[in-house]
Parts: sequence; structure tokens; C-alpha cells
Amino acid sequence: MRKFLATILLGVLGSASLSAQFAPTGNTTLQVNVGVEAGIRVDTAITNLLSPSTFADYVGSTNFTYKIRTSSGGSGTITMQITSDFAPAGGPSVAAPPDPTDTLAYTCSLIAPGTACAGSQTASTTAQTGVATFGGDAHSTKLGNGPNSVAWTLSNDPLYDTGAYNATATFTISAT
Repeated sequence: MRKFLATILLGVLGSASLSAQFAPTGNTTLQVNVGVEAGIRVDTAITNLLSPSTFADYVGSTNFTYKIRTSSGGSGTITMQITSDFAPAGGPSVAAPPDPTDTLAYTCSLIAPGTACAGSQTASTTAQTGVATFGGDAHSTKLGNGPNSVAWTLSNDPLYDTGAYNATATFTISAT
């Protein structure tokens, strides 16, 4: 009896699938789940910090472009951290400056829908510091929003040895 029912069931299923396989037209349902996303492109590969006059602080600017989509109740951030301090030794340093008042500071400018950091920020080697924030339901353009910038100011201390020094600033964007 079981063999008989299995044979009938297979025959019915087989004939249904055979008749449904070919037709002059066919349909499918396209489905997409759009989630939160964020991406950043640093447009200034090398930021030269220059002193405009004798012992004036070194200044320079880093440009970047971002893309973001946050959820209606979500948020987003752009942060920055000095992931490699100035090298070689003897010059400026973010983690261990020759004088405690020597700093690498920055200000931010940002195109909507984000909000730029407020006032001067002090860069850090141990923590990410704020560059921008985004509220819920934030959407950039398809090409990205920019140019945005971080304007740097590095103390010009006579204690620095002469020479070329390099540090790395790493920008991170996130969205929820």
C-alpha cells in the first residue's frame, strides 16, 4: 500500500512540475533587502603640514568624501585616530611630545547630511576622536558627499630636530 501511494504521489508531483517548466512567458519575484551602509574615501593621499612663517604652527588640510545610509532610528559617525605616530624620533609626537603643550589639533568641515565636529579637537594615538556625526535616516548622494575636510594644526616647537617626519591618520565611518 505504501509503495502504491508513493508511486501515485511521485507521479502527481512529476506531472505538475513537467507542465510548469515551459511556457511562452515566465515570472520571478525580485527581492532586495536594503541595509545601512557607510564608506569613506580619503582624497588627499599626502597631507603636507607647512609653517607659514617663522615658528608659526604647521598647518594643512586633508579632504575626504563619504557615502552613508542610516536607518530611520539609527546614526552614524566618522572618527579619526593617529595609528602611526610621527617618525623618526626627535621630532613632533602625538603620544609623547617633547613639551606637553605640543599638540596635533584639527577642525572639521562637512557637507550635509552630517554634522562636523565642533571646535578644535586634539588628535590621539590611543582613541578615535570625532570628525562627524549623522542622525537617523541620513542619505548621501550616489557619487558621495564631498569635498569635506579636516584642517590640521601641529605645534611648531624649537625642540624638534630638523628632518622629515611622517604619521598616519586613519579615518573610520560607521552607520546603524
